[in-house]
Amino acid sequence: MVILALILKRARTKALVKDKRTTEEAFGTYVECMVGDIGDKSFTKRALRGVRAIICPADDGFFSEPIDLKGVQHIVLLSQLAVYRNSGGLQAIMNSKLKTLAEKDEEVVLASGIPCTIIRTGSLQSTPGRERGFDFTEGIASKGRISKEDAATICVEALNSIPLKTHIFEVANGKEKVIDWKAWFEEQTKREEEIQ
Repeated sequence: MVILALILKRARTKALVKDKRTTEEAFGTYVECMVGDIGDKSFTKRALRGVRAIICPADDGFFSEPIDLKGVQHIVLLSQLAVYRNSGGLQAIMNSKLKTLAEKDEEVVLASGIPCTIIRTGSLQSTPGRERGFDFTEGIASKGRISKEDAATICVEALNSIPLKTHIFEVANGKEKVIDWKAWFEEQTKREEEIQ
């Protein structure tokens, strides 16, 4: 969904994928596909050459290997950490590895020193986006749900609003409509500056 949202925004897109052929068939020449091991420093250096921003769409464990992020100016991380932390019983056991990977991803992104936007979402759902609004209440990510399409849209919109240091927020589908994402992110940045 993130790749499609980037294409719709006419953004130059480079994607690290598992299956180059399938991705090229799906998106054609709109996406530069790269297949490789992110643990391989020469591959990572080649893959990130010329990259201004990274969107990591909830592929928990992307930052589990040390990555040279030289030249990257903004990281957008879609995090399911709140969902994993809130799960109980059998679900908690099944999500324990994902929780550990999500924690590591957030730690690495925060420690990188690169301006980052961490979007903690509710449980991702395969439902149509743009049908509901949003809820940005603190704590909503642990119990709410959000369509994958809406989450992808927020990731792409976050690219245009590079925070001074770090911007972390929670989101699920709700009632609040966001018409102008640029204005919404500017308002959040202003609030954070007032708090500091």
